[in-house]
Amino acid sequence: MPTYEYYCTACKFEFEEFQSIASEPIQVCPNCKTKNVKRKISGGTGLIFKGSGFYITDYKKNKSDTVEGKTTKKVEKKDDSTTKAS
Repeated sequence: MPTYEYYCTACKFEFEEFQSIASEPIQVCPNCKTKNVKRKISGGTGLIFKGSGFYITDYKKNKSDTVEGKTTKKVEKKDDSTTKAS
């Protein structure tokens, strides 16, 4: 079940509510008890790792990152546009 963010346009109170996807949005502010609550649009929380079961081997390097067992180092090219030309 997702956590939704809400705010009240009357008292500017912000709060979160843990609800089912099928639940209707909250309409009454728990702070001022008016019907001026709006649900915020958010991008979500992304990937969350909880609990055990995550190991170092889950994040191995790709074979393309290594050459004959040695790791390769990527070198960035500096921008020469800031230097004066003679």
